Amino acid sequence: MLPGGKNMNQLMKQAQKMQQEMMKSQQELEETVFEASSGGGMVTIEMNGSHEIVSVKIDPEVVDPDDVEMLEDLILAAFQEVHKKVSETTGELMGKLTGGMKIPGLF
Repeated sequence: MLPGGKNMNQLMKQAQKMQQEMMKSQQELEETVFEASSGGGMVTIEMNGSHEIVSVKIDPEVVDPDDVEMLEDLILAAFQEVHKKVSETTGELMGKLTGGMKIPGLF
């Protein structure tokens, strides 16, 4: 065995364990549904951890053909908030898994 070979084996095992933990965490994140609303709950958007919109709920009271811009603003605000929640959660999770190191291409 080469000098330091034992340390290399330990390092490889640690890397494999980290990779498995990351894959598990990524799957859990992708399955998590985040929710945000705007207008006091008049518009609600749900998004999963893959940044895919799962559902959009619009209270019929906010649908006013004479004020479409307000509805558009509420949808945009709810989308931006839920997207922010997913991104922040992803960043926090990655920080925990990598000890704060930024690793390109992950998540």
